[in-house]
Amino acid sequence: MFKLIGFISGYYFFGLFGALFGLLIGTLIDRLRAYGAGGVNPLQNPLRQTVFLETLFISMGKLAKADGQISAEEIAHAEAFMQKLGMTADHRLRAIDLFKQGAAPAFDIGPTYDKFMAICGHTSQLKQVLLVYLIVMALTDGHFHPEEEVLLTNIARRLGYDEAAFKHLMEMVLNQSHFGGGNPNTAAALDDAYKALGVTKENTDQEIKRAYRKLMSQYHPDKLIGQGLPKDMIDVATEKAKEIQLAHDLIQKTRNI
Repeated sequence: MFKLIGFISGYYFFGLFGALFGLLIGTLIDRLRAYGAGGVNPLQNPLRQTVFLETLFISMGKLAKADGQISAEEIAHAEAFMQKLGMTADHRLRAIDLFKQGAAPAFDIGPTYDKFMAICGHTSQLKQVLLVYLIVMALTDGHFHPEEEVLLTNIARRLGYDEAAFKHLMEMVLNQSHFGGGNPNTAAALDDAYKALGVTKENTDQEIKRAYRKLMSQYHPDKLIGQGLPKDMIDVATEKAKEIQLAHDLIQKTRNI
């Protein structure tokens, strides 16, 4: 829309060269509106993808080792994730090396997140997807250990989340995961559904709709790809979107909206 406005305005005031300049500015504004500040320069995407995956696998190793030992479930989760990404043999070896690097007892994760923030710090969706995925991984062995929560809180702080915002996000993710296998129609499930959207029963229908739309927007494939999320990870975001959809469907059914 803005590229058309820019083209017409530029031509009207400055002729052909003004039209081309207006088209360029309008295109940038359209990308900014569609993908956020991090999606304006598509040439940054390959670099962001590389840094994102490096940070993710290092963090997975650090998180798996946080409680003192790496469980079979956590190893299986990491292997399944690499398989889902369709990694080549070389990329798989690189991912394993990064996982082991993060799992080393003396490894300092600080510089990893300094680099991530320098490259991906303006991409709000990438930061949230990374944090959400790590929260999900922490639950793979069926337990949420205190050491894991301490590490995740530290990571969240490095990503710009204060403690309250992180706790809120974690509660939403925990309750969204309850909808991964279906949509049970019970009082407990309804409570989980409200928490999954970050709202309460006291919120109005309009407030719930806004919360739902905001969450779905955060997991929109085009927006995530525009900010630099590797395309092979879109399935992860899609799974979260389905959980949010199921939670919203249950609330809608109960409220008759």
